Amino acid sequence: MNRKLLGLVIVSMLVFADCGAKENKKASEKNADGSFVSVSMAEGINMINDDSDYVIIDARRPEEYNEGHIPGAVLLTNETFTKEDAEELLKDKNQRIYVYCRSGRRSKQASQKLVDFGYTNVVEIGGILDYKGKVEK
Repeated sequence: MNRKLLGLVIVSMLVFADCGAKENKKASEKNADGSFVSVSMAEGINMINDDSDYVIIDARRPEEYNEGHIPGAVLLTNETFTKEDAEELLKDKNQRIYVYCRSGRRSKQASQKLVDFGYTNVVEIGGILDYKGKVEK
């Protein structure tokens, strides 16, 4: 009986460890499989701080962007941007692109659109509501 319980505990630990490793791998590698990576705002900011070649996309509307955005972020409004808009702004489809909005809903939609347009390194970081840093106006 104890052997079965010990075996179950060990198997469970291995499964959970493997899941965590896959999540960490997803956050640090390109996704060529037609998906994007979602991380928390805090993790996204940490990734940005460790990154050197990236673009930050604010997927909100212009009036929201003008009220304050993450420093260096460029506006690409989720509801209206087209493939041509993305390609004009984002020349390198393999460059890391961080995407955020107000709460995380539009950033997920915008991230999927970018992936659908052929971008391979998209990281959705949620909403500015969770951002703790200074904003730029």
